[in-house]
Amino acid sequence: MSPCGEFGVAGGVCTCSPAEVRRYAAKISGPLLDRVDIDLRLARVSRLGGPGRGRTTTAAARGRVRAARERAAERWRDTPWRTNAEVPGTWLRESPHRLAGEARRTLDGALERGLVTLRAYDRVARVSWTLADLAGRDRPEVADVGRALFLKKGVAA
Repeated sequence: MSPCGEFGVAGGVCTCSPAEVRRYAAKISGPLLDRVDIDLRLARVSRLGGPGRGRTTTAAARGRVRAARERAAERWRDTPWRTNAEVPGTWLRESPHRLAGEARRTLDGALERGLVTLRAYDRVARVSWTLADLAGRDRPEVADVGRALFLKKGVAA
C-alpha cells in the first residue's frame, strides 16, 4: 500500500520513499482496521486466461451463498437476526452458538496473545460461522477459525 500503488506488487516499481509508504499506511487507523472483517491482499490480474479447471462460475457461487444464507437464517430463526453479520458479539461468545472446543480455544489463544482485539474476535467468529455455512457444516471447525483469522489479519493460529 503506497501512494503510487506499486508497493508490494509483483513486477511493480514503487517510486515512494519508505517514509511515504509508512505515512500512507498510517492514514488508516487501527480502530478503523479493527472494524474490517476481511483484509485480503490480492495480486493484480496480469493476463486473462481461458476457462480452466477448478474455477467457480457465478451461478455456482450464487447457489453456495444462497444455501449458506438459508443455513444461517435457520440457525438464527428464534432470534431477531437472520445473518451472521447481524449477531452481536456477546451472543456469539456466550450463547449456545458460541464456537465449540478446539475452534474456540484457537480463537481464545489469538486473543490471549494479543493477535486480535475483542472486536476482532467477534468478527473472526462471524466469518468462521459464514465459512462453515458455505461448506455446509453445522458448526465451525478449527480450519474455519484459522481461515477467518488469516482473512482478518494474515494471522496464522
